[in-house]
Amino acid sequence: MLFLYNLKSNFFVFCLVLSLSSLLFIPSFVYSEHITISGCSVSNVGYLSNLAKEYEKRTGIKVLTRGGGSVLGLEELTEGKVDMAAACRKKIADDPADIEFIPVAWDALVFIAHKSNPIDNITIDDVRSIYKNQINNWKHLKSIDMPIKVFIVKPGKGLSGIEASIKEIILKGDEIAVSSNIMPLASAGIVEQIVEKTPEGFATTGFSSARKRDVKMLKLNGISPTKENIISNRYPLKRPLFLLVLKNPKSEAKKFIDFVLSKDGQQFISGLGIISLLDMK
Repeated sequence: MLFLYNLKSNFFVFCLVLSLSSLLFIPSFVYSEHITISGCSVSNVGYLSNLAKEYEKRTGIKVLTRGGGSVLGLEELTEGKVDMAAACRKKIADDPADIEFIPVAWDALVFIAHKSNPIDNITIDDVRSIYKNQINNWKHLKSIDMPIKVFIVKPGKGLSGIEASIKEIILKGDEIAVSSNIMPLASAGIVEQIVEKTPEGFATTGFSSARKRDVKMLKLNGISPTKENIISNRYPLKRPLFLLVLKNPKSEAKKFIDFVLSKDGQQFISGLGIISLLDMK
């Protein structure tokens, strides 16, 4: 009886191992037709997640996207964790030489506040003073008397796309002040969501994603940040959005880039309300 029990037990174990093996050794084609992208939250929310779904609909190839910030995307691409990355800053000297920055669309810096805040307009000088901590109460901007809580995109290491744009365009190379009312966060996506919930909140982000959030996009010198005003240059602070690939990307990544840069891909991006490369010609 013991022999029969052991025989049955061994047979059960054998069948279990065989079943698990069949699950582990799934044919490679199940996983080969996919692309992974991480990085700039402005890009991911603004156009990339929708573009990924459209590409899958057209080709059957799954494109998995997530935000997390330009720094994270570049890091994961360098480490081979993703096939592509999204960024909202241009290439700098410290970036790896074997990474290509390919412009695929246009964006603009916008300034956001909580929807309950009565402020409607701001100037570049106002914004510069906020980041230098020379203005730290909304009453100085003809709004209500409450402290300004400034949320900035500042990852643990590296330079984020938003931070780079603030330093270059607004502060002309100066640093953002260190102050208790200026709070760093990991990505633009988190910043936008915090401003949605913070009546005193203020932040700089990208037009492409801010338009999808429950926030107030402030006019700049009386000009609203709209697609039409950005294209015509009435609203300034325009900047490119990039997709990043290795200089010798895998074939599926190259095909995706080819689609994004094609007339169909650019028309799809424009149809989302984002400024395509075609819109700027």
